[in-house]
Amino acid sequence: MARNRGVAVVTGASSGIGAATARALADAGYDVVLGARRADLLADVAQQCGGRAIPLDVTDDASVAAFAAQVERCDLLVNNAGGALGTDSVADADLDDWRRMHEVNVLGTLRVTKALLPKLVASGDGQVVTIGSIAAREPYQGGAGYNAAKHAVAAMTRVLRLELLGQPVRVCEIDPGMVHTDFSLVRFKGDQERADAVYAGVEPLLAEDVADAVAWVATRPSRVNIDQLLMLARDQTSAQVVHRRAQ
Repeated sequence: MARNRGVAVVTGASSGIGAATARALADAGYDVVLGARRADLLADVAQQCGGRAIPLDVTDDASVAAFAAQVERCDLLVNNAGGALGTDSVADADLDDWRRMHEVNVLGTLRVTKALLPKLVASGDGQVVTIGSIAAREPYQGGAGYNAAKHAVAAMTRVLRLELLGQPVRVCEIDPGMVHTDFSLVRFKGDQERADAVYAGVEPLLAEDVADAVAWVATRPSRVNIDQLLMLARDQTSAQVVHRRAQ
């Protein structure tokens, strides 16, 4: 049985990468606290991993404050809440979509990190793992709003690493490429056909693959900081270069 590694907090934990990460960290020996907006799904995931579900909307100051107040100890924070909306060009940008992406990805990560940072430092061996994206490393057509948000998250994560030098907190950014979750369904606002087309003929990463990477990073010796990790499927070499098999 895995040894007790302390308390891990996972945001956006009701589905996809967040849910898989909660399960993987529980298997690795963490007591897991799960946060997300969809309370029913969150409760199901918490039951699966023996974790504790607390409602959380990372875009709401009061929600984040209430969430953090219920987390007595934090040894690991996984900032997973995020997502993309639309594929508009800059010329046709939907400002509401841009604002939403900035609120969830950038300010959401900031709010939760800021709220839990004192507890991470106090743990004596804390970690912050932020789930970014290949969109944080490589701008691509149709991705302007998401690119901008994830580049901001990457910059914030790197600055946090610099600011915490000498403190007992490690900081990591994991940037996945194509992962088969509900990411594309959300991006295309419920258009299942467009979402399915993203993965047609491709063997993408699974949420469990990213979760395995989070657990690996989290369980390195405390002297080891994995600063950045880029994860791509074998069928993907960059944001928009993908091998597709005949259907």
